[in-house]
Amino acid sequence: MANHKSALKRARQNEIRRLRNKSVRTRVKSIVKDVRLSVSEDSKEAALKKLDIAKTNIDRAAQKGVIHKKTASRKISRLSKLVNTISA
Repeated sequence: MANHKSALKRARQNEIRRLRNKSVRTRVKSIVKDVRLSVSEDSKEAALKKLDIAKTNIDRAAQKGVIHKKTASRKISRLSKLVNTISA
């Protein structure tokens, strides 16, 4: 455990940030799972709606610094490609 006052504060801040990042990451994973589920059910409209929600949440996570910008871009790209495979 840290001994200096500044190190103790840093440890407290890191714990708060870890919990905040964890919730954002979990939300992104759940939304990605929802999109994949819609694609497997072959419901184009539902998949497109969920894809828009996923894009927003993934971009927001990248903006907050929870995930890297290029990771967010890759996730969005792969989901878009997957949704486009559904026949209309």
